[in-house]
Amino acid sequence: MKIILDESTPQKLRLLIDHRHFVVTTWFQGWSGLKNGALLAAAEEAGLELSITSDQELSYQQNLTNRRIALIVLSTHSWSVIKEQIAKIRDAIEATREGDFRFVEIGHGRG
Repeated sequence: MKIILDESTPQKLRLLIDHRHFVVTTWFQGWSGLKNGALLAAAEEAGLELSITSDQELSYQQNLTNRRIALIVLSTHSWSVIKEQIAKIRDAIEATREGDFRFVEIGHGRG
């Protein structure tokens, strides 16, 4: 699967996602500063299949109907929590299909 991590998500997460997946960041793509709708559109245009974010408002701000790209929203952007809960994140990635929306509750914490 081709995955993009948005700016709200710790970029080190890319190192913990299964090596079978191709993972890029918004910074790597040159898309830093693109807001939610523009970012999702650019990602779809580039053939990316899944966006991972910690921006919990995204599902309320965007109409995800008719999107091909799937979206995983993490409940925190805390790197220490994300590292501890990587198995839940990996499971969500494996279960995700085109156009899916998944909220992954992994706890709360500070960056």
